[in-house]
Amino acid sequence: MTTSQHATRIALLTAFAAALLGWLAAHTEVMYADGLRYVAGAQAVERGDWKATIARAVDHPVYPLAVAAAHRLLGGGDRPQDWQTAAQVVSVGAGVLLVVPLYLVALELYGPAVAWLACLLTYMVPITGHVLADVLSEGVFLLFWTWGCWFALRFFRRGGMAWLLATLGAAGLAYMTRPEGLLLPAALAATLGLMVVRPSIRFARPVWLRATALIVVGPLVLLGPYIALKGGIGTKPAVARLFGLAPKSTAMAIERERPLDPDQSAAKAFATACRGMFRAVQGAATTPLLALAVLGLFLRSPGRDSGQARDRLFVGIVCVAWTLALVRLYATGGYCTPRHALILALPVVAAAASALVRLSELTARRFAADATEGRRRFVQATVCAACLLVGGSLWGKATLAPVNESYAGYRQAGEWLSAHTAPGAKVLDLKGWALFYGQRPGYSFGDLGQAPGDAGLGWVVAHDAFLVGPWSYCQTVRDLVGGRTPVRSFPETRRKGVSQVHVFELSPDMARSEPTDSTTRH
Repeated sequence: MTTSQHATRIALLTAFAAALLGWLAAHTEVMYADGLRYVAGAQAVERGDWKATIARAVDHPVYPLAVAAAHRLLGGGDRPQDWQTAAQVVSVGAGVLLVVPLYLVALELYGPAVAWLACLLTYMVPITGHVLADVLSEGVFLLFWTWGCWFALRFFRRGGMAWLLATLGAAGLAYMTRPEGLLLPAALAATLGLMVVRPSIRFARPVWLRATALIVVGPLVLLGPYIALKGGIGTKPAVARLFGLAPKSTAMAIERERPLDPDQSAAKAFATACRGMFRAVQGAATTPLLALAVLGLFLRSPGRDSGQARDRLFVGIVCVAWTLALVRLYATGGYCTPRHALILALPVVAAAASALVRLSELTARRFAADATEGRRRFVQATVCAACLLVGGSLWGKATLAPVNESYAGYRQAGEWLSAHTAPGAKVLDLKGWALFYGQRPGYSFGDLGQAPGDAGLGWVVAHDAFLVGPWSYCQTVRDLVGGRTPVRSFPETRRKGVSQVHVFELSPDMARSEPTDSTTRH
């Protein structure tokens, strides 16, 4: 294929991604809870509080810095929606630009027949669009990560130091977005080390020595100052637990999917962690594509040359390393979600696309063996189109569903509080959404212990699970509510798949403001 043909494909895929992510961003009910931290970091940037964004922040700074820049470019309004829009513009923009390196990686690994299909399937999978259209840092991270992977594949194919320098640069930007970015130089080092034991794929000695020196020195120069400033590779509790620098999450920690069984054996804990990892990958790549990816391993053709063998070794190391990291994440923290598995899901989807193309070729050989080349290509295209139609019927509704629709009641509760309470009214909201959308002070999960002792606490916002759950913090919410009837509930009537969020007034004698002219959502 010519460069212009590849460019046309990329342009069409980019238009598809832009339309999908734009639709989802416009239908985002409430931002993901982690996005509140990123927005708070961006707000600290606008205040000039660089320590809160870089030195003391839990999150790495690239995404909050980008959100602050987008917020300023978009007019700098102070409403919650202004900040959400700025964050979504950055995330969606990165998600649209992600098309280019996704296509190039699949092209490098499998060729042009697979590249467009792998890219299209990636965006058709429901979790991808919902993560990229939200206010999460994954979009920016995956953009840098995937460019870094492509640069690495080109380096292992050609051995040029310029490709390695580009890989390290992209890895540095990925790490400054999320700590997982360090996996890229680690996988580079592991690949260089393992290729020594396979003479058929070794680099020439001078190339290997220069590459090894760069991989040792490069990350130290690029990332060393930031790591020294932070006092470690990351300050997120999950990172410390992952490397054994902090104890496992407590049995009743909020991040756990379920309370930890104190009598759980080591074998059962490992099996549970493996199941949690598999569910996360299954959610990120879907069951049909997982099955196709496994089939693709059996149908793949032998490596054409040593460069392709090195590429496959590198991708295999990344996949194995991240699989083990996900198991460790669940074992130490009690959770593992599909968005954590996206690093693994991207090559899985590409492998599934390769299997589809291979199956279409086998079908063409079986039913159109004596036909013309055009006829065989038509059969192949028909098979791929049929598979895409099946995928669209399976995933279409979930792919286009409003983002975070199940928790929309928190946004409605926050807007109701903004319209019906005094600006200084204190609110307890474990999720933090009502505090954000209502622009009210109060308490979230991080400072829950201070809430019961605050005589000025006037409101509690909680969905049903917090009122009946087994967790210790659920009991704190129940004690504060004390059997009161909610002032308002959102939605007013229960709907399947939507959490009903309740607003409780703890101090009926507290002064309440008159309703404003702003409309509220019901």
